[in-house]
Amino acid sequence: MPLLKDATPMVKELRPPPPVPLCWFLPSLFAAFNVVLLVIFSGLFFAFPCRWLAQHGNWAFPTVTGLLFALTFFSLITLNFSDPGILHRGSGEQSPMTVHVVWVNHRAFRLQWCPKCCFHRPPRTYHCPWCNICVEDFDHHCKWVNNCVGNRNFRFFMLLVLSLCLYSGSLLVTCLLFLLRTSHLPFCIDKAMAILVAVPAAGFLVLHFLLLTIQVLSVSAAERSYEGKLFLFEKSPVNGIAAF
Repeated sequence: MPLLKDATPMVKELRPPPPVPLCWFLPSLFAAFNVVLLVIFSGLFFAFPCRWLAQHGNWAFPTVTGLLFALTFFSLITLNFSDPGILHRGSGEQSPMTVHVVWVNHRAFRLQWCPKCCFHRPPRTYHCPWCNICVEDFDHHCKWVNNCVGNRNFRFFMLLVLSLCLYSGSLLVTCLLFLLRTSHLPFCIDKAMAILVAVPAAGFLVLHFLLLTIQVLSVSAAERSYEGKLFLFEKSPVNGIAAF
């Protein structure tokens, strides 16, 4: 019986995986900047015009604006760290060649295969390219909070938009009333801070009101924001089954 020269199997040297690029750093920094911006403008408001109104017996303004600030800050932080509806990745046993069909409102829909998550996506599920996850009932990726908006946190998103509208409106109204009540007084730092807060508050009020109107119309029509950009309800040329 001939002897084997090399009885020891050759083992390929294992190398550490390449480092993952920090593509999340800048979006996370932008989301943190928005939180800091909210705190800074709120601090200027409560420290100058709101303080003057409270010292002159108008406690209704700091009470209302304080509650709205707490609601806005809570909804912003909650949406930032909430789960939008992440679906777990599939196993290697699943095949993209398998056809999955579901019935929704007496219509047949063929589920699309996600090559990155390796599973057939349920209806209205989309793979977010920024988060690299599949989100159930995906609406959009909100860069202001660096998180997706989906099935599990859509209520927090609507609460955030509504609270931002109310808070921006309360800041604008309070600053304008402060400027009217102090119109007979010489220009001071309190008036400068009131103008500094009122101008961006007016801009944010218009933008958030438009966003709230668009979202309400989308909800009333049972649609999602991304559906206007992607052709998710195409007719398949092979079998005539709509594809998600």
